This record gives sequence, structure tokens and C-alpha cells, in this order.
Amino acid sequence: MEKISETERLVIKEVTYEDFDNLSVMLKDLEVMYAWEHSFSDEEVKEWIDNNIKSYREDGTGYFTIIEKESGRFAGQAGLHYSVVQDKRILEIGYIFMKEFWNKGYAYEAAKFFIKQAFHKMKEKEIYALIRPENYRSSGLAEKLGFNKISSFVKRYKEKDMIHDIYILSKDSK
Repeated sequence: MEKISETERLVIKEVTYEDFDNLSVMLKDLEVMYAWEHSFSDEEVKEWIDNNIKSYREDGTGYFTIIEKESGRFAGQAGLHYSVVQDKRILEIGYIFMKEFWNKGYAYEAAKFFIKQAFHKMKEKEIYALIRPENYRSSGLAEKLGFNKISSFVKRYKEKDMIHDIYILSKDSK
């Protein structure tokens, strides 16, 4: 396990193919993935891992595996990655956690770590969160972290148009 860092209760590491089984459980759980409106196939889980490894190499971003320190168990993933929204390249934060780790503050703790990375290590001025309106857990977490909703847009995913709210957190507001 290539540990990147840790927080009070979490270990943060780069995703590897050793995470395939845990990622499969999480990314195939329709309750976890309800905002995506589909669960992943084995091939999509492999592509997810491939894309994150590629992103680490290219720009140091991606979703990282989150391990609960106390139990040593896979809790989920969180991280930063670049996206293009309305012709603008943005740094986006994201988090996905296994159901049994919901409502424990782990997504908040991981997101705080990555916000600090973005503003201090990466010297970014803004971070975005792109969240489906019905994903009240993620929007509530974004607001708790200090993000403000600024607009919405339609994202095409799996041949379906999906409305996403755009949240922003500026370094000056922290």
C-alpha cells in the first residue's frame, strides 16, 4: 500500500489493482451510486482504476483510496481531478463512500484534507463540486465544507442528460 498521507481517522493511498474487489462492491452498489444512475461493470471498475493511475502520473490528481485507520478497512474514495465544464478547466473535488461508512464524518474529513492540498500544495484559487440536485448527502457536505452553489448545467453521461449543480469554494473564502 503506497500511503500518501493520513488524517486523524483515515489513511489515504493511491488506488491500485489490489483495490479492485473493494471498489467493485462500492461502485456496483446502486444505493451508493444512485446519483450516477447505474452501477459499474467489472470492465468499468478496471477503467476507473486505470484512469486514476493515469491521472496521478499526469497531474497528481485523482480519486484516492480511503482506509479507516481503526479497522484497516476500505471505506471509500475521495480526491481531486480536473474536469471541463462550460469550456472552463476546473479542479473538482469528489467523494464516494461505502454505505457502512456513511454518517461518520469520513467524507468530510477526507474532503478537508483534499481542500487543504488544493489550496496550499497545488496553489489553486478555486475548487468545484459538481453534484446532482437529488444527491442531498453530497450537496449537504459541500455546503458544510463552505461551498456555494453558483449555477447548474447539463452533463451527458451514459447517453443521458443529467442536471448537475455547480458549487464553488474560493481560497479567499476559507
